[in-house]
Amino acid sequence: MASTPDVTTITKELPAVPLTLEGYSVLHQMFRFRWADWRKLELPRQSHIAREFAASFAALEQEGKFAAYSMLGHKGDLMLVHFGDSFDDLNQAELTIDRTTLRDYLEPVHSYLSIIELSLYDSSVKLFRQLTDRGVAPLSEEWNQAVQETIDRQKSAMHVRLFPRIPDTRYLCFYPMDRRRGEGKNWYLLPIEERQRQMEEHGMVGRRYAGKVQQIITGSIGFDDWEWGVDLFSADPLVFKKLIYEMRFDQVSAEYALFGQFFLGLRCPLDKLGDWVNGTLPR
Repeated sequence: MASTPDVTTITKELPAVPLTLEGYSVLHQMFRFRWADWRKLELPRQSHIAREFAASFAALEQEGKFAAYSMLGHKGDLMLVHFGDSFDDLNQAELTIDRTTLRDYLEPVHSYLSIIELSLYDSSVKLFRQLTDRGVAPLSEEWNQAVQETIDRQKSAMHVRLFPRIPDTRYLCFYPMDRRRGEGKNWYLLPIEERQRQMEEHGMVGRRYAGKVQQIITGSIGFDDWEWGVDLFSADPLVFKKLIYEMRFDQVSAEYALFGQFFLGLRCPLDKLGDWVNGTLPR
């Protein structure tokens, strides 16, 4: 682990807030299924209800903006993940679910609202340093123009990461997280150059898992109870354990990370939803 620089030696302190890019709006919904009530229905009625629900989201599933997961553990039975162009789209998805008959058998137990976010720590530090060294005042017209040009250029380059399809992989691990901001450790009081260094170190671990896991980070400050949401997609759930464990040895995680509940699910394609409601795990 690289040594922490003496923050008192950093001259010409840069603006604290890194630039960010935002993409799809994201909603996770977790439900408990009312199996006792469901079993009272005749099989033809069950099949009709499952087909009705599947038809309501089939197009979005094809676009990669919707996915259903059979949940492991006591935290719920069914997790629905929605990607949308706006919060309006997400709320419409909620209303669409509410109008289906299947909703009568779904009991909400948790949800999480966020938006896909890419933090531009490297670009921010480089740009802020260049502008500061040139004597450009923060938030001046010249400063804001340079910032906007950087955002526009990066947003074009990162389009696929900002507006991805939900991966088709078998397993999903979702969890929210914060950065510590208490009296002893406060991430937000570190200079941006030190935060950039720690995040670069953190990212090097993730890159070693390329091809084994796909990660989608979402920002939720102002939207939900935690600061970020993390979705990990993989064909092998053991990868989640190895990746998250290894990352906890990074300085940024060891000193500043706080984690919420973890939710794990297995992909349930809509054309197999009838199997799931009948107690058979889709393969």
